[in-house]
Amino acid sequence: MTHEIETQWMGKMQFNALVNGHTVVMDAPERVGGEDNGPIPKPFVLSALSGCTGMDVIAILKRSSHQVQDFNMKVTGEISKQAPIEYIAIHIVYEFKGNEDSKQAALDAVMASQEKYCGISHMLKKIIPVTWDVTYNGHLIFTNKKETILS
Repeated sequence: MTHEIETQWMGKMQFNALVNGHTVVMDAPERVGGEDNGPIPKPFVLSALSGCTGMDVIAILKRSSHQVQDFNMKVTGEISKQAPIEYIAIHIVYEFKGNEDSKQAALDAVMASQEKYCGISHMLKKIIPVTWDVTYNGHLIFTNKKETILS
């Protein structure tokens, strides 16, 4: 099985990608010759990661018969200072709200996604650090991010 997309140049700096029948618009800000008709391409890597792991988490929670009331993620990509501008680290914050009896199930779902199921995370971890925090009802219940101490 393969995935394939088609991308067409729309003029200036805009490109439209056809992904499974859906058009995704990418453009650049005006300061670099675009018209800002869509996001720049690089953050789509972060979006793909959040969608992949988020769908895993929801599917796992549904199978476990545990439910959460709210689930959001914030994904931060740290970029290099020199060309080629690339992500050098990614951090995900999983934010859950729900009943206390679903807290462990939410954490287990995140861990299963990160350690077993999310292909995008698995791929990215081969080249850069991918870390994550899990909060439940506003309280940090897991982190694997090690703080860097600059000396």
